Amino acid sequence: MSVKSRLYQNAVLYGEDYDRVRDFLIELDSHNYHFGRWDWMFTFFSGGAEWADSGSLGKIGIWEDDGKIVAITTYDSKPEGIFLLTLKGYENLRKEMILQAKESFAKDGKLRVLILEGDIDTQNAAFETGLIPTQEKECDAILPINPQTVKYTLPDGFKITSFSDGYDPYKYGECLWKGFNHEMNGEGPFYRYWEKNSESYIKEWDRPNVDLSLKVSVAAPNRCHVSHCGMWYDKRTKSALVEPVATEPAYRKMGLGKAAVLEAVKRCGELGATRAFVGSSQQFYYSIGFRPYATSTWWKEK
Repeated sequence: MSVKSRLYQNAVLYGEDYDRVRDFLIELDSHNYHFGRWDWMFTFFSGGAEWADSGSLGKIGIWEDDGKIVAITTYDSKPEGIFLLTLKGYENLRKEMILQAKESFAKDGKLRVLILEGDIDTQNAAFETGLIPTQEKECDAILPINPQTVKYTLPDGFKITSFSDGYDPYKYGECLWKGFNHEMNGEGPFYRYWEKNSESYIKEWDRPNVDLSLKVSVAAPNRCHVSHCGMWYDKRTKSALVEPVATEPAYRKMGLGKAAVLEAVKRCGELGATRAFVGSSQQFYYSIGFRPYATSTWWKEK
């Protein structure tokens, strides 16, 4: 092996390294950091969302063997937690990767790294570099896909749509805003947020590698988006990723979220996916067929 390390090159947002890292993640095909996380993050970068940190892309570590990416240290939207990702056979790089992450990402002497439970070698490397496990966990669930067995029902007057059929950026944003309980939590009505962030919602999907037919919504009578499931899939992998899922409070307990997720999963299955991942342990997903798959722990500096 002639492995060399460098930092991510970000002169252009969708430059060569964006594609090369995406290809690496597709080959890796990991539940821990699915390529959909990468594309989801860039969705916000292209839209200019306030809480996404594109300025830290140049801190991402890349390890190459004869020019092929074999390992990276990266983050998801904001560098508040770091993921260590390696192709099979390059796990010996983990200690070096943690040290690089400390140098690039540690804020005020603090670093958080996600490590799969049972990965003793990486846990040892983390401990040797001054990290200890916390009580914070990340859970992944899996759903084997068989398009012929996907079943759901919708109330009268409701129907399935996708962004390829056309969509209203405001209504989509309002669905996510209400669906993630921002309004219920006292953050105010969506139109106030829209006034400052409308451009980001409009630009989100104006980017490469997006399949609008996999952005599935449920339309109510006289309203185009009341429940939504985003799905990420590339034909070079067998795994799809669910992200995000939201239903407006007024339309919950009607089976709409289940319908949106299962329809999106079915569409991925028809394209060749054999399994779907979701980064969650919510009962909602278990109730519609997902099963617990893996648990990881956040490690931090002492």
